[in-house]
Amino acid sequence: MTALLTAAVLLVGALCVLNLVLTVGVIRRLREHTELIQNMPRMQPPEQIMLPAGETVGPFTAVTEDGTEVSRDDLAEETLVAVFSPTCSACAEQLPLFLDRARSFPGGRANVLAVVVGGREEAAAQAEQLAPVARVAIEDHGGPVAKALDVRGFPAFARLTADGRVLASGYRTDDLGVPVAA
Repeated sequence: MTALLTAAVLLVGALCVLNLVLTVGVIRRLREHTELIQNMPRMQPPEQIMLPAGETVGPFTAVTEDGTEVSRDDLAEETLVAVFSPTCSACAEQLPLFLDRARSFPGGRANVLAVVVGGREEAAAQAEQLAPVARVAIEDHGGPVAKALDVRGFPAFARLTADGRVLASGYRTDDLGVPVAA
């Protein structure tokens, strides 16, 4: 019986030592991972999210949610453009800021175009928020407006002239030089 008790104690002791060794190994790996994560470069959006200032937008035609066809030829003297995606967290952050700028943009809703890239069901909520201040088109990835603007990420914003020249562009509404109404 003593031999059995001694064997059990040795087995429990061995298991405790093994558990301690494994725990120390896991802690060491967690410290290595923490250091790697802290030293990772922060994810930055591309330097040019879409066509830069001075470039000209390619031709496009899209149908807005209210059934109106819009094209590059329909641009106003100055048009505010936004391209959003319903799956983009930065889009959710920038959407209220864009809405503020769009409300006070010269020419109102007729001079603001918003594109939501994604399936109709997933894009519906953003399209509904944008509709009071912009003509809204929903298109698939690689759709005509995003392609004409050379959109490389979301969100993407631009101010365009009537002939399609980009006055300003960026991934933040602040990049556009459009003030917010007081």
